[in-house]
Amino acid sequence: MTRMGLLAVVCLLAAQPVVAQPAVSLTIDEAVARALAHAPRLAEVRARERAAEATRAAYEAAGRPSVSALTGFVRTNHVDEFGLVQPDGTRRIIFPDIPSNYRVRAEIGVPLVTGGRVDALVASAEAERRAVAAESASVEADIEFETVVAYWTLALARARVDVLEQAQRRADAVVSDVAARVETGLLPPNEQLSAEAQRARQRVQLIEAQNAAAVAEAQLARLVGVEPGQPIDLTTPVAGDMTIAGEVGDPSVLAREAARRRAERQALGDRAAAAEAAARAAAAALRPQLTALAAIEPARPNARFVPRVDEWNTSWDLGVTLSWSLFDGGRSRAERAAALARAEAIRAAMDDFDAAVDVDVRARQADVAAARAGLAAAAEAVAAAREARRVVGERFEAGVATTTDVLDADVALLEAELEQTRLAVALRIGQARLMRSAGIRR
Repeated sequence: MTRMGLLAVVCLLAAQPVVAQPAVSLTIDEAVARALAHAPRLAEVRARERAAEATRAAYEAAGRPSVSALTGFVRTNHVDEFGLVQPDGTRRIIFPDIPSNYRVRAEIGVPLVTGGRVDALVASAEAERRAVAAESASVEADIEFETVVAYWTLALARARVDVLEQAQRRADAVVSDVAARVETGLLPPNEQLSAEAQRARQRVQLIEAQNAAAVAEAQLARLVGVEPGQPIDLTTPVAGDMTIAGEVGDPSVLAREAARRRAERQALGDRAAAAEAAARAAAAALRPQLTALAAIEPARPNARFVPRVDEWNTSWDLGVTLSWSLFDGGRSRAERAAALARAEAIRAAMDDFDAAVDVDVRARQADVAAARAGLAAAAEAVAAAREARRVVGERFEAGVATTTDVLDADVALLEAELEQTRLAVALRIGQARLMRSAGIRR
């Protein structure tokens, strides 16, 4: 292929249109499901849960029989044999020269009495495992809440862009109308400049809103695992069903139920139980420990057989070992005191958590009620502003209203529409906050 032909092919390929990535359509529930499946934080806490399970299994194994085996070979220097002369004139070797020594030993140890230490350690590890599992549920709730907030934040940003685009189109129409009237001499030139200045201010707001929407989309994409730059289509309407469990009712009852449901409180309770069990384990270190031992030991030569001979002999032993730490410098008592202090601190944190949840639930209920009432008022404000804009437009057409009047009416309608959108999303986010505070999952 000639250089010109190759250049033509390259130019043809470069001229091909770039295929845009298809949009990902997500309902709010689909976004939450994808976020839970994608979240690295959740994978991290689940790995810690598996580690806690392994720790519990290790402590459980400490109370079971253990079997060990060993083998060895030792080469020693040559020694003079020692023996006795028998009455018949023969010499009996008592200590022969055997430089090669072989040994095999297998033993089993059975803990009979541990003073409650193993049981306490297992209980502590199990409580810690439950605490980590509760943390996993708490992380899931956090991810769910963050995804809901990101979803509705993007919805608000896009709604703001839509409202500002509509306002921009109205401003363009007003500028065109005013320019036509200025050309015919019906209006002075300053009216056109005022209209253009208002349109420019709205364009700045539109640019800022578009940037905020792009940032919000990137944040949601990060949470749900969508590739950067891939569009996201939100299919759950902002003005859909806006009723949730816990929105109305006695806040005291809801707060008590929240304290029972919240995974954070469950984790605190489990960690307090783990600390108390650790205190029992530390105290058990001062109690007697009883262990049984059985072993079998083939050896060549076997030192338990006299005289020593260069051949395999098997010996065995059974025994019981009693150990009792009479004094350890106060270490066990200090460890017990530290564990009990940790448990006391966690119990105090639980009381503080209960009080904070009670206040938080009441505040979230009030936020939802205020947002719902504000949304109803905002709908009335939008209707009134839209009607006022229509009347001012007709008066402007009739020549009895100024361009300033039209621009003021446009601004009032724009602000009313933006406020209505903001309150609708604020209600959605407020409901998500209430559900998170009350421990209610989607």
